[in-house]
Amino acid sequence: MFGVSDGLVTNVSLILGVAGAHPAGDVVRISGLAGLVAGAFSMAAGEYVSMRAQQELLERELDVERQAIRKSPEAERRELTAIYEKRGVDPTAARELAGEMMRSPELALQTHAREELGINPAQLGSPFLAAVSSFVTFAVGALLPLLPWLFTSGTRAIWASVVGGGVGARAGGVRPAGGGAEQRRLRPPAEGA
Repeated sequence: MFGVSDGLVTNVSLILGVAGAHPAGDVVRISGLAGLVAGAFSMAAGEYVSMRAQQELLERELDVERQAIRKSPEAERRELTAIYEKRGVDPTAARELAGEMMRSPELALQTHAREELGINPAQLGSPFLAAVSSFVTFAVGALLPLLPWLFTSGTRAIWASVVGGGVGARAGGVRPAGGGAEQRRLRPPAEGA
């Protein structure tokens, strides 16, 4: 939803800004199309870089955990025991459970990753899929205010872009008229207010 919303807000702003100069309809269309393509690629690249950095960080954390399991299995078993005991497992059962988890290095890694790091090693995410998703969702949102300009121009296209933007925002769960007020409520009060 964020990608669609970003595409919608970005492109309706660009289209209406260009349309405000009263150029030919082709100028607004090419500007809207350029905004759609540039924004979609920008969102995709940003998402790819972000997800790749996160994935590399998690992989490094898993490597640290993997080495700790290999070099200090007893200390890692005690860590698991302590985690289970904090969750209310009987101390004897916690020791047995931790011992069982530590029998297989791969099971030990999965268990430590979930219990200590809060991640599933098999589900670190795909930077490529995240980038494609961001590209597509931004493009869909950016297309909404551009569509009227593909069939008409001038005042009719301007109003259709505004209405299309409002409908798109509403579909995304934002009240078009009250969205700005909702943002103001989230800001802390001014000093002395």
